[in-house]
Amino acid sequence: QVQLVESGGGLVQAGGSLRLSCAASGSIFSINAMGWYRRQAPGKQRELVAAITSGGTTTYPDSVKGRFTISRDNAKNTAKNTIYLQMNSLKPEDTAVYYCNAHIVVPGAGVYDYWGQGTQVTVSS
Repeated sequence: QVQLVESGGGLVQAGGSLRLSCAASGSIFSINAMGWYRRQAPGKQRELVAAITSGGTTTYPDSVKGRFTISRDNAKNTAKNTIYLQMNSLKPEDTAVYYCNAHIVVPGAGVYDYWGQGTQVTVSS
């Protein structure tokens, strides 16, 4: 069983900062990549916000490049692996539910895609 637990969302004024965390725990052999997605309105598709591979390569869409930074804290055991999303210079259009995602190798089972429960980020103008 694998769980992704997110924290750090909230309400902030435009121009402010927030830091999101996502901790993966459970039966994890390795994590190929982790990332953050967001859904800005019900019915809209989730969009990639930031991703980081096991080798440390990061990816950002133009909409957040230079403002958001993803980082990773890889534990050496199977207890916890954590990523962070530092969000600076926030804009009202960054308002969304942010979801953590991880591609995880589960021992004896294969590679699976896991999602967190989502955390609300609201940026007021």
